[in-house]
Amino acid sequence: MADSDSQFQLVTFQLGEELYGVDIMDVKEIVKIQEVRPIPNAPYYVEGIFNLRREIIPIINLHKRFRLKKLSAIESDVSDFEGGFIILNIQGNKVGIIIDRIARVVTINTADIKAPPQMLSGIGTEYIRGVIRRENGYIIMLDINRLFDPNELRKIIDVK
Repeated sequence: MADSDSQFQLVTFQLGEELYGVDIMDVKEIVKIQEVRPIPNAPYYVEGIFNLRREIIPIINLHKRFRLKKLSAIESDVSDFEGGFIILNIQGNKVGIIIDRIARVVTINTADIKAPPQMLSGIGTEYIRGVIRRENGYIIMLDINRLFDPNELRKIIDVK
């Protein structure tokens, strides 16, 4: 058995046709789809804000940010078609991202992470920590700290 330093857990989720993952240590919580209040003059990929137990959280639409097609109920097993938000801790700020469907938490061996191809489904390699091959495909591991440059993150946090 590998020691704890060579393994970690990923929260995996569907975004369009691909399976993505983020380190579980960066996830604050997962929330079912909620009403989001739009904010005028916000960047195009900011869906708006929502109130989570009296805390205002900006919600980011990665479909818009990366020009990804949304997963439709027809393409999915309707019984488990449930969108929502993953609340992430990005550089000390809570930011929600819209997901098409939560998958599961998986344990990953660090040695199984491979460098990403140059371009993968519209998301540039600068946002990807690596790719993990699985028996039924692969998981694209996002680097949440690189999803937004510092100026973008400041604009996102300032919308609330």
